[in-house]
Formats: sequence, C-alpha cells, structure tokens
Amino acid sequence: MVCTGKRPLSRPRFILLTAKLYWLLSIVQKAHGQENTHSIRIEGDVILGGLFPVHSRGDKGVPCGDLKKEKGIHRLEAMLYAIDQINKDPDLLSNITLGVRILDTCSRDTYALEQSLTFVQALIEKDGSDVRCANGDPPIFTKPDKISGVIGAASSSVSIMVANILRLFKIPQISYASTAPELSDNSRYDFFSRVVPPDSYQAQAMVDIVTALGWNFVSTLASEGNYGESGVEAFTQISREIGGVCIAQSLKIPREPKPGAFDNIIKRLLEPPSARAIIIFANEDDIRRVLEAARKHNQTGHFLWIGSDSWGSKIAPVYQQEDIAEGAVTILPKRASIDGFDRFFRSRTLANNRRNVWFAEFWEENFGCKLGSHGKRNSNVKKCTGLERIGRDSNFEQEGKVQFVIDAVYSMAYALNNMHKELCSGYAGLCSKMSTIDGKELLSYIRAVNFNGSAGTPVTFNENGDAPGRYDIYQYQMNNNTAEYKVIGHWINKLHLKAS
Repeated sequence: MVCTGKRPLSRPRFILLTAKLYWLLSIVQKAHGQENTHSIRIEGDVILGGLFPVHSRGDKGVPCGDLKKEKGIHRLEAMLYAIDQINKDPDLLSNITLGVRILDTCSRDTYALEQSLTFVQALIEKDGSDVRCANGDPPIFTKPDKISGVIGAASSSVSIMVANILRLFKIPQISYASTAPELSDNSRYDFFSRVVPPDSYQAQAMVDIVTALGWNFVSTLASEGNYGESGVEAFTQISREIGGVCIAQSLKIPREPKPGAFDNIIKRLLEPPSARAIIIFANEDDIRRVLEAARKHNQTGHFLWIGSDSWGSKIAPVYQQEDIAEGAVTILPKRASIDGFDRFFRSRTLANNRRNVWFAEFWEENFGCKLGSHGKRNSNVKKCTGLERIGRDSNFEQEGKVQFVIDAVYSMAYALNNMHKELCSGYAGLCSKMSTIDGKELLSYIRAVNFNGSAGTPVTFNENGDAPGRYDIYQYQMNNNTAEYKVIGHWINKLHLKAS
C-alpha cells in the first residue's frame, strides 16, 4: 500500500480489527522485503497455496537453515507436477487453469504463521475501500492473490498454527503429512483435511503389534511437540482400554536438548529391566541421537524398538547405527513410488525449471558444486556446468510423501471440478457463481471426493477430514552384513503379520 489513512469511527468494530490485521500484513511484507524471490508464483484462474519445509529450522535468531532436498524440494516439485498434470487433463477442470503460490515454512511453526498471512491478504483488501491518502485520493494496493485452498503443511505443529488462521477466513487446507490426532477435532480445525491417516490409527496399529509379539511391559519415548506427545498419548489410552499392556515409564525428549540429555534418557530406559520394548514417537534427528546414546552405553541388542512413521523406512536415523537398530519394527502409511514423478523430476534442469526459486540452491547441494559468484557454497567448491543430470550424476530416490502431496492437490482439483459441474452447469471456465469461491462450500466438496489416487488406492475423507488408516509394517534386518527394511505385514483396520 502506498499510503495509509484513518477510518471513520462510525464503521463497525470488526472493520477496525480487520484494519489492524492488514497493518500486521504490511509489517510482515516489510520484514520479508525479498518475499517475491522466496516464493513460487504461477498465475491461474484458481490459485492454490502451498506450504513446504524447503529449509530446516535456523539457529537462534535465524528463521531458516539448510536446504531439505527430499522433504522440501521433492514434495514441492510434486505439487508442481500435479498442477501440470491437472492443467493438461481435458476432463478435469476443463478451461480452468490452476495456479500456485508456494511458500517455505522453514520447518518452524511461528515462521510458517507469518508466511501464511500472505494467503489471506486478498480477503482483507476489500475492506480498505474507504482508506484515503492525505490528498483525498485512494491508495494504490499491490493486488494479492486470492487463495482458494492450501496444500500443507508438513509437520503437525505447523499445520495447527496455520489452520487457526485459515479457518478464520474459511480457506480449506489439505495436509500431505500432518498426523497429530488433535487435528481430527472438527470443532477446532473444521477447515483442515489430510490425505494421511491420524496417529490415533497408527497408535492402534502399534498396540496391536505389541500385543501380537507378546510384549506386555513397555516404555514410551516422545519428541516434545504435537506429533510425539499426542502419538504417545493415543498409544497409552488405547493400551489402557484394551488391557494387557503396561507402560513402565513415559519419557519426553525436549525441543532443545541439553548436553547429556540422551545419555540420561538411555539410563532411565534401563531402570525397569523387563521393559525392553520402547515405543518411539520422535523426529528422525531425535531417533538417531537416541540410537547413538544406546550404542555409547553398550546396549546393542538390549532394546526392542517400535518406531512410528517418523522412523518408517528412513535411512537417516539408522545411518552408522545399523547394529543398534537391528530388529526394530516400524510403521509407515501404505505408499507407492510414482513413476511419472520420477521421470518428471529426473528431467528438471536449471534451464527448464526457473519457476522454482529454490532450484538453483538444490542444484548446488545435490551435485556438490557452485553456481557462479552468487552461489551459496564456498569458493573452493567446483563450479556447476549446468549439464549435470539428476539420477545420472547424483543419487535419486523419491521421497516417501510425494504420493500424498499429489493426492492432496488432486483432492482439491476434484472438489473444484465437482463444484464447477454443479454450479456452472456446463459453462466453459469459471462462471459468475465461482468468480469468488466460497470456502465453506468448497470444503463440503472436498469432504465428498472419492477417487483413485496416484498409487491406485481410494482417496476419501471422513467427517473429520481424516484419511483411512492403511499401514505397512517393516522390520530393520541384517542380511549378509547389509541392513535393510523388510515389509513383515500390514494394518488395515486390523493387523496382518507375515508368517516367519
């Protein structure tokens, strides 16, 4: 906004509150002076927002840290891939083009909240019509995008923070990775849906695993925060209801662990000698540090680990900890690698992917090279040629949530498509009834979708916006000095373990 003015005192109080929020948005824009260079903006008839952890949390005082190649870039590109596929499909949203506004959450809930204010700017602008400059002329506003729905976020804590803003403006949100049970509370998160099942299903599956293995004395370990604490709480509640499983102790890993914290955790886990089974709802960094501490205390083979989907089949938590992790049983929502995305991502280059403002940074990180004098890596690193190729000159394995990002985007697209069919009666493009999309109405169409997703499994939502629970059960096994995750069963409403 070029200038500001005062509102007449006779205006309703809610407009004053809206003006304050608009002022806050202006402050946020100033704080992020380079905001346009740190978001992806693609024009379209309908604009979808996207929230991805492109970077990790920064150190104290710095919002953003290192680039996240898989969790950030793979997932972000999955949204762009899905948008491309939908816009090319003549049978889906015919004559309607989807655009995007994608932002980086930097894996931090407070930073994500600031970023998500961008999504509501257009809904606030309309109340600024009576603002005047000193000379009586109306101010000039930079027209913000009207966001019809948001894809994201990844972590539950970020989704919770963002959902509290989006619901005020009736903007539907579909997450591809947030699994905290509290997000199932439709009275608090009524505009939130997700294509992954909540941890309450996962907790039930883990209780069933413990029961099937005949373990009746366990300890729990959680990372501090919504994901870890609510996951353990659900496990505790279910185990109490069914009986037969006693919890020796429940330990929590603090957000900012002090030196020696993980040593103390291992010591405490050793206190009840018969509780060798450890139920873990923790982030991958915490899992790795727990395993390191167990090895340091010479406890190889002592603990029987049962890890939630944050462990799943990831390499990072068990890297160089293979012996201490051997035998771990882990769980992961059923998923599949999407071949079309593999072909798409391998074809991305610096020349054909200028729309992704973080791709040059990814290129440097992925190929261990430096792009000119403005690259982020130090001067001792070799220069990038631009001829490097993903999968040929670097390792590439599709990140596990790519499927769910694609399904989240398609859920929004099918909802808009069904809405268009009913409201526009065969009209090509957006009719007057959809010129301004009603978020509450769009939400009802989202909750009613039923289609085969990117992996061929049905995509549906229940009344709380949750996806059904379908999990694969893994065990981390050593074979001929090579460690790998092997599927040993699955859980769809009940546990099915393979005979061994």
